[in-house]
Amino acid sequence: MDKKFESNQGLEENWSQPAGQEPLEGLEWIQGPGQGGGPRWNPEPEKKGGFGRGILVGALGMLVVLALGITVVTSAMRIFGNSAGGGNSQAQGGNGGTVTSANLLDADLLSQVSLISAYLDQYFLYDVDVEELRTGMLQGLTAALGDPYAEYYDEEALSSFQDSTQGEYVGIGAAVTQELSTGIVRISQPYEGTPSAEAGLLPGDMLVSVDGTEVTGMELDQVVTLIKGEEGTTVTLHIYRQSEEQYLDIEVERRTVEIPTVSSEMLEDNIGYIEVTGFEQVTTQQFIEAYEELKSQGMERVIVDLRNNGGGLVDTVEGMLDYLLPEGEIFYVKYKDGTKDMEYSSDADAALDIPMVVLVNEYTASASEIFAGNIQAFGLGQVVGTTTYGKGVMQQLFYTNEERTAGIKLTVADYYIHGDKNVNDVGITPDVEVELSEEAASLLDIPLEQDNQLQAAIEAVKSQ
Repeated sequence: MDKKFESNQGLEENWSQPAGQEPLEGLEWIQGPGQGGGPRWNPEPEKKGGFGRGILVGALGMLVVLALGITVVTSAMRIFGNSAGGGNSQAQGGNGGTVTSANLLDADLLSQVSLISAYLDQYFLYDVDVEELRTGMLQGLTAALGDPYAEYYDEEALSSFQDSTQGEYVGIGAAVTQELSTGIVRISQPYEGTPSAEAGLLPGDMLVSVDGTEVTGMELDQVVTLIKGEEGTTVTLHIYRQSEEQYLDIEVERRTVEIPTVSSEMLEDNIGYIEVTGFEQVTTQQFIEAYEELKSQGMERVIVDLRNNGGGLVDTVEGMLDYLLPEGEIFYVKYKDGTKDMEYSSDADAALDIPMVVLVNEYTASASEIFAGNIQAFGLGQVVGTTTYGKGVMQQLFYTNEERTAGIKLTVADYYIHGDKNVNDVGITPDVEVELSEEAASLLDIPLEQDNQLQAAIEAVKSQ
C-alpha cells in the first residue's frame, strides 16, 4: 500500500510501508522513504543577514537578553556567539560529517516519528498541541548540535529577537543571563526607572520560575517569552537572592520601556565617563554625541564602561570604533572553508586624542570585546576590570519558511579583532585586573565611592 508524504515546502514524495510491519489499528502508516531517497528541501538559504549586516550577540557563558522585550544581547543575521570548543567546528552527520536530508531524515528516523505519533494519538493520556511538538522537534535538532548558540526560532521567538535591536520593548526592563554550564538564569541588570528596578529586583538574583513555570535549564529565549506579555499585565518572578539567603516572589508590571544605551557625565579632574549598555541601532549616534558633549565641557580623559554589556549590532560597534580609531583593520570573520568576510577597517580620521580606559567584567562579551580589544590592540588605551567572557565566534540567522516567520541560528564563523586575535574562550585580559567588591556587586545603583572597579579605572586613566 503506497502513501504520499507532503513536506511543508509543498513538495511530494512517495513512501512505502516496509514488509512485515502493520499500521496500528485505525491509523494510516506514514513513514520514511524507500528506494527513492529522502525528502527534497528548498535550496540552502542565502548567506546574508536576516535583519542587517550583523549582530554581535551577547554571550557570557550566557546569552544576554533584555527582559523588556527582552534584548538579546545575544544573538543576528550575522550574529556572534560562543561555541564550547571554539575554532571551526563542523556538524557531524552519519556520512563523514556531511549533513543531508537523506542521512538525517532516513527511513528509520521517520518510521520512529510515525510510530511515536501513533502512540501519542492512541495512548497518551493528555491533550497534545501538535504545533508545540513540531517546534520542540526543531528545537531539539539544534540543541543536539552541541552549540550553545544554535537555536530554532518559532514565530513568537523570532519576533522577540527582531524587537531586540530596536531599543523599545514591552517587558520589565532588565537584562537576564544564563550560565551555560548549569542552565541557571540570573537577573544581571535591572535598569533604573523600569518596572524591574521599581519592583526591587537586584543584580545576581537567580530566576527560579516565571508565573509558576520553572526556568532553570530552559532555553533563554523561552524564558524571555515567559517574562514578556501584554502591556499592563503583571508577571510573578520567583527568585533566590543569595546575599539574603532567601527565596522571594516579586510581581512586576509589564509596560513599554525605552532604554537609552548610552549615558554620560563629567567626573572630577575633567574625566569623562560614558556607559554603554548595548550596541543597538541608536547607539553609535548616542555615543558620538556624548563624547563630543564631554569634549566641549573640557574632557581631558575618558572612561568607557562596558561592564555587563553582552553585545549588539556589528555595524554599531564598527561605527563607534571608526569614529575613535586611526586607520587600520578593526575585525574580520573567517568561515570554515577559510574565506574571509565582513572586513571592517577604520579610516584616518580619529577622534580619540586623549587617554582612554575601557571598564569590563566577565559579562562583557562579543561587540563589547571587539571595542575593548581594539582600543587595547591599537595601543590607545587600557582595559580595567576582570577578564571578559571570550566570545569569538559568529552566528547567522537562516529563515526556514518563505514567510520569514521562523528561522534557525547557527555558528558559522570565527571572528578576529585587530592583530588577527581571536578571543573565543580566552576573552580580553585587562591591563589592570580588579574584581568588583561583593558589597558593590549586590547594589542596583553603585555609588561612585563604592565602585572599586571604577575607582581603579580613574587611577589608570590618570596615569596615562
